[in-house]
Amino acid sequence: MPLIETKNLWKTYQMGTEEVHALRGVSITIEKGEYVAIMGPSGSGKSTLMNLIGCLDTPSQGEYFLNSRKVSQMNDDELANIRNREIGFVFQTFNLLPRATALHNVELPLIYNGSSAQTRREKALHALDRVDLGDRVTHKPSELSGGQRQRVAMARALVNDPSLLLADEPTGNLDSKTSIEIMKLLDALHHQGNTIIIVTHEKDIAQHAHRVLSILDGQIAEDIIVPDHQRNGVH
Repeated sequence: MPLIETKNLWKTYQMGTEEVHALRGVSITIEKGEYVAIMGPSGSGKSTLMNLIGCLDTPSQGEYFLNSRKVSQMNDDELANIRNREIGFVFQTFNLLPRATALHNVELPLIYNGSSAQTRREKALHALDRVDLGDRVTHKPSELSGGQRQRVAMARALVNDPSLLLADEPTGNLDSKTSIEIMKLLDALHHQGNTIIIVTHEKDIAQHAHRVLSILDGQIAEDIIVPDHQRNGVH
């Protein structure tokens, strides 16, 4: 079974008297272990698609299956549970608690799912090790560089061993050198078996993925496999 399957997804917003179709019948399948980039200009529908895949929103029409479970008709509590257990999020703005240490920031998803203090600490330390921040566990975000903050965010996304890592413009607030480091880390996490979907409008970032879905006017305009020799993550 595929990890992700969408069938004829529509998302329609009511803007005054006008209906805006952000997505128009999107059907995609993503297998476990894939590394996929969703590309498109501003207003193309890529963020709407990411919100549906990430169970942050529900479609107006169509079906969405994640790990064989039909999530398109779940209520808010069920969606929150799926998000906590199945999906790790990495955002452009890091979304870290400013007064909390790296360790505590990474522990947060485990607090929400009721893990014991010892389990939380062990898992959070392991996740920070995976992103090469084992020596920064007591540092607060203000004591870390932008790249290190994004690594903390990635450790937090990984701490639950999610089925899917969903990264929204993960290098958007970083300089080019740091962006390369973060993309190398995503490449390494993919090699470790993680399924990754990255949402970006930058072609060089999308070229790290093995597959690029281009979205335009709420529809999939292109679905291409990126040959190894064209991928940025391969040297």
